[in-house]
Amino acid sequence: VQLQASGGGLVQAGGSLRLSCAASGRTFSDYVMTWFRQAPGKEREFVAGLRWNGGGTYYAESVKGRFTISRDNAKKTVYLQMNSLKPEDTAVYYCAAAPRLILSTLKLPSSYNDWGQGTLVTVSS
Repeated sequence: VQLQASGGGLVQAGGSLRLSCAASGRTFSDYVMTWFRQAPGKEREFVAGLRWNGGGTYYAESVKGRFTISRDNAKKTVYLQMNSLKPEDTAVYYCAAAPRLILSTLKLPSSYNDWGQGTLVTVSS
């Protein structure tokens, strides 16, 4: 699966951004599509994920209630709507994809072989 992430930018605290991840290359009905982020000097961390076949959505505690992950089947695109942004949300955001992950491995970067190129989100205070 090839992934193309976009939508990052500079926003003030309290603002919103929507990230997009366009997928191509094969059918991925059994895939998990996920957003990770990596801040300077920190490890890559799980943000949100969903099962393409509609089996569920998952969120990091730090973004629950503020971020929403969704998909558009026709466009083969996954979105991350980010509201009430905070300076600590500043990071490079990556989309990733992998088939048939179970919950215990879904949040681990090492579970994914397919990654988008990353898009920078900067939240000013």
